[in-house]
Amino acid sequence: MSIPARSLARKTVVLTDGTIVGTLYNITVDFKTGSIVNLLVKPQNEIPDFRMEEGLYVIPFECVKSLRDYIVVDRRKLRR
Repeated sequence: MSIPARSLARKTVVLTDGTIVGTLYNITVDFKTGSIVNLLVKPQNEIPDFRMEEGLYVIPFECVKSLRDYIVVDRRKLRR
């Protein structure tokens, strides 16, 4: 699946249960493959399962379930 990075800017990040995590701030990319590695999310709510660095949640891209109007994250994959 190919998604322009520009279309991800400032999208709201939510969990599969509808909990709002925050707003996408930035992404980290593997320059060799061009794949997204992590989402960096400016928090709106405190969510204890998420790793935080420098005031932003770091969410592995493998936990993303959907990229449409919202970025939907599967919380169950975070616990693995």
